[in-house]
Amino acid sequence: MKKDLLAYLEHSILVGDGAMGTLLHRYGVPVGSCGEELNLTRPDVVKDIHLSYLKAGAQLIETNTYGANLEKLSKYGLEDQIDRINRAAVQIAREAAAEYDAFVVGAVGGIQGGRKRNVSSERLTFAYEEQLKSLLEAGVDGILLETFCQVDEAELAISIAKRLGNVPVICQLSIQDTDRTQDGIPLGEAFSRLREAGADIVGLNCYNGPAKIIKSLEGVDLADGLILSAYPNAGIPEYVDGKYLYSSTPDYFGKSAQKLYELGVRIIGGCCGTTPAHIAEIASHIQGSPPIKDRVASIRVVQEERTIDEPAQSRQEKTIPELVKERPTVIVELDPPRDLDYHPFLEGAAQLKEAGADAITLADNSLAMTRMSNMALGSLMKDAVGIRPLVHLACRDRNSIGQQSHLMGLYALGIDHVLAVTGDPTRYGDLPGASSVYDMTSFEMIRMIKQLNEGKGYSGRPMKKRASFTVAAAFNPNTRHLHKAVERLHKKVEAGADYVMSQPLYDHEQIVQVAEATKDIKIPIFIGIMPLISSRNAEFMHNEVPGIRLSDNVRTRMSRFEGEDARKQGTEIAMELIETAKRYFQGIYLITPFMRYEMTAELTRFVRNGSSNSL
Repeated sequence: MKKDLLAYLEHSILVGDGAMGTLLHRYGVPVGSCGEELNLTRPDVVKDIHLSYLKAGAQLIETNTYGANLEKLSKYGLEDQIDRINRAAVQIAREAAAEYDAFVVGAVGGIQGGRKRNVSSERLTFAYEEQLKSLLEAGVDGILLETFCQVDEAELAISIAKRLGNVPVICQLSIQDTDRTQDGIPLGEAFSRLREAGADIVGLNCYNGPAKIIKSLEGVDLADGLILSAYPNAGIPEYVDGKYLYSSTPDYFGKSAQKLYELGVRIIGGCCGTTPAHIAEIASHIQGSPPIKDRVASIRVVQEERTIDEPAQSRQEKTIPELVKERPTVIVELDPPRDLDYHPFLEGAAQLKEAGADAITLADNSLAMTRMSNMALGSLMKDAVGIRPLVHLACRDRNSIGQQSHLMGLYALGIDHVLAVTGDPTRYGDLPGASSVYDMTSFEMIRMIKQLNEGKGYSGRPMKKRASFTVAAAFNPNTRHLHKAVERLHKKVEAGADYVMSQPLYDHEQIVQVAEATKDIKIPIFIGIMPLISSRNAEFMHNEVPGIRLSDNVRTRMSRFEGEDARKQGTEIAMELIETAKRYFQGIYLITPFMRYEMTAELTRFVRNGSSNSL
């Protein structure tokens, strides 16, 4: 048995193994099941997979322990089996590797993935310590930390591995861009940090096929004894009939391995989609070759950017937070249509502009009801009516890719005022079978938008230009525990919110309470006012709409009227609430009921010309 991995790499390179999950699925293991549990229930299957890679030419194999940690195994009720699963995996791999004189490394996967989850550093430390202790005590030749997206998490895992054992540590990052990590750190700097933390070998795996990993490593100098590893995917997967199919052929993979070798990579294996056939081709191209220890990074020529006029945006105008510091300011919500006729919307927007509205805000499929795109309609409105659009962004409908793409589109269209909201669950809408995404929270959405203002994408990737979004945060004071809602609001302010828009209020005393509870909030607050149109509307709002509560006085008053008289009463109640709100707040947020924009136009004129004293 080879004992010293680093000493071996001084005079030769190593062929790694390929994907474990890909072959487990071929054995009939269902997607989504716990592959690590098979170390206990089907050790024969795991051993057969190891042997298939060893027969193909692999000289270094990973234990079947990528997700054998507290965070993953607890989802399957296996949190009390962590030690057994990891030790069994080492024993299986040792038995397979014995006759091939191959190295066995303990595989440890990153826990947080592409975006930081709410996993405390204490919990991460415990999870890594527990798994690494089992692997090291079972007798591995090294530790392979793989698929780490955050450099600080990788540094933590490295430090734990070095503290608990005295074996080589390989640390592989997973990146989406070719020259920086997902948390925005240039690749060369990231590798330096990993080595300073104690990693003996650094590299890349997963997310990308050979071409992108080759391009990434072209920009890395082989300096100061740097040892590199690379485990590409078998290309970009295609999702067909519930399965991921990978396109890179074994022949292509072997030729790519030759290029990786020429870049100085000393351990080359495969990640998702690779099979023993891929590993056999790697072995045929590079096995037995001496390591390349000296190479200067390729020089990349940066082309001069052309100057192109920015879109005609409202960036030159005063923002809403700037306006509200000078005078009472009115935002009016007008819902996009649920059909294809958008002309009534534009007519309403024109009347609201004439009445004095400072901005029209467009919901993002509110109440999970399918409506016309607020981005498209906001752009039409800006050009045709000449009033500022303020579009809502719901966490419900787009994953992080879609959200950033949507924001980039808004930037291109010159729409720079947005409201980040969670969004109502799809099961309450008109397409209840649709999926609720919730890939991020409203706090994370605000931070994403602010990163674009710094010229960085959500992954940390430079965007070449800076956006200039002004971000509103949603605030629901209609709760039994107002202080908790205010605490949540403080967190949104910390995340970068520029101003606040509240759910509608229907009680004068409640407005005063909100003013007192939010006096420490340093950004402007727009108090929501929504005129009622009937008693039925009032009861529906009170009893069925999330986050809305009406006072008994308002419900009683609305119950006395019908038809046009009820709408007049609703407008009168709204005017009274506006007068109270203006004593404490400069911002009024009017919500148009059922496209009755004549009501909110009248209320807009009242804010502008009413008799109440504003601050």
